[in-house]
Amino acid sequence: MKKSLLLYLFLLAILMNVFTYMFYSREVKFGEERYEKTTKKLRDSISLVTTQLTEADYFSLAHNENAQNYFDNSATGGKFIAYEKLIPVVTEKLMDLNSSPTGNPYTGQDMIDGKKFIINKVKVLNHRWIIADYSNGEIWGEVLLKYFVNDDESIAFEVNQSLLYQK
Repeated sequence: MKKSLLLYLFLLAILMNVFTYMFYSREVKFGEERYEKTTKKLRDSISLVTTQLTEADYFSLAHNENAQNYFDNSATGGKFIAYEKLIPVVTEKLMDLNSSPTGNPYTGQDMIDGKKFIINKVKVLNHRWIIADYSNGEIWGEVLLKYFVNDDESIAFEVNQSLLYQK
């Protein structure tokens, strides 16, 4: 009786070890497969976002080499203007005009109901064009501006077209 009990316990221990081994080996394999699927999905997502960002930045001074070359007047005796420094300067100059009591004059809109229009967001498209988003808190719009860098390095703006969205 004692021998058969030890034999049963021995077989039970072997079965427990086999089942434990199978469980943990499959758990590791399952974890690796899940990791590979997640990694592939994340790489695809990163690739998609990178493509979308590239498409969104197509019209941007930072990615337009022809527009960047426009500011390289050093061959004709002019000054070289770095576009990396120009973009923040142009944006800052345009945003500084928001402090006017009648609103930013380059929105192309007058005050409505005593609320002034101010520019919220600016994107420098190339060496000549800017697109900007503006609002007065209730009404939103967009404006297409021309900008010029003068010889004295001052910046001049000109409203080309302004669009006001309906409420």
